[in-house]
Amino acid sequence: MTDSPVAPRTSLTSPTPLTLLGTGAMGVALARAWLAAGHPVTVWNRTAARAEPLAAEGATVAASAAEAVAANRLVVVCLLDDASVGEALGDADLTGRDLVNLTTGTPAQGRARATWAEARGARFLDAGIMAVPPMIGHAESGAYVFYSGSPGLFEEHGDTLAVPAGTRYVGADPGFAALHDVALLSAMSGMFAGVLHAFALIRQEDIAPKDFAPLLVSWLGAMAPNALKAADQLQSGDYGKDVVSNLAMQVAGNATLLATAEEQGVSPELLTPYMALLERWQAEGHGTEDTTGAVELLDARGGGAPGGR
Repeated sequence: MTDSPVAPRTSLTSPTPLTLLGTGAMGVALARAWLAAGHPVTVWNRTAARAEPLAAEGATVAASAAEAVAANRLVVVCLLDDASVGEALGDADLTGRDLVNLTTGTPAQGRARATWAEARGARFLDAGIMAVPPMIGHAESGAYVFYSGSPGLFEEHGDTLAVPAGTRYVGADPGFAALHDVALLSAMSGMFAGVLHAFALIRQEDIAPKDFAPLLVSWLGAMAPNALKAADQLQSGDYGKDVVSNLAMQVAGNATLLATAEEQGVSPELLTPYMALLERWQAEGHGTEDTTGAVELLDARGGGAPGGR
């Protein structure tokens, strides 16, 4: 695993020809980045008209997915979902192909698709794109993509894959790219829930959202490094390490959050599941520890990770 994403690249000595299946918003952005860097690109889309604009920019439009796959050894797939990948590639000969799946999916789907591809003679990488289309092809945007699966494929085509966005290889397990992707997106979802609740609290008052927003951004930025401490606690298995505000204090403080929501006429539904989890963990005798230990209640498999307790 690399320490940081590799920056997107704009030029290569010998541009690699590649095939791209899927020309939705993300697919078009990817194709344009590769074309701008001089890569011959063959594209296919189920709705053919959506691929035609790329022809004017130098892409070759294939009549079928099978034809597109036959055109190049490196095949990149960016479709709606895992089922779409199976359907598009159902009639294609994957023998000797290097298949890179940028389609959003789950870890289990990534592993199953790797087995499926390898049984058909292809090397396979699954991926998770940490960007939206406007970020693709712009090194300064910070866009990057998680990759997992065949280390040989990544080593050979890493330069090409780094053209539209930075790359981060996270292991040979094909499910790890999707797992990293979804873990980060899940954290983002929780943050967005808190942001929405915060704006709801001030919504009926004489407080301009645009005045409040910088405070919110600054506060969340200051709190984000707590993830580093939580990681250290999880890896050591010591939830009482470096505690600043213990679980009992957090649970007690939640009463004020709930009372304020009631006063402001705001539903607490975005907060109460997390609060209930903390209350359960405190009830099990962990009030002097950090809140990190509540992760134990989320593990439906009944066991911590290596280094946990």
